[in-house]
Amino acid sequence: MKRIVLACSAGMSTSLVVTKMEKEAAARGLEYKIYAIPEQELRDELEQYAQDVVVVLLGPQVRFKLTENKKLTDHYNIPIAIIDSVAYGTLNGAKVLDQALSLLH
Repeated sequence: MKRIVLACSAGMSTSLVVTKMEKEAAARGLEYKIYAIPEQELRDELEQYAQDVVVVLLGPQVRFKLTENKKLTDHYNIPIAIIDSVAYGTLNGAKVLDQALSLLH
């Protein structure tokens, strides 16, 4: 199953965003494994699952890690972006899902 990974500083907000994204994906008939991991575990996650990861989104609280993690995701040809802070702050799962999907095209 294709994966959308949200990498954050392990906060509770990201798991709430994941739940909203999962509901939105289900409502649209999309099948993705959407989950959050601590940003510092991204390297290990990609080493294990890069063939299934279609996009990585960084939580706004770890935006300063974008350059470092882009080098990592570029190695696997996986797009990466920072989650829109307004969508994140308002737990707008539909908007965050749209952002993830827009990176695939």
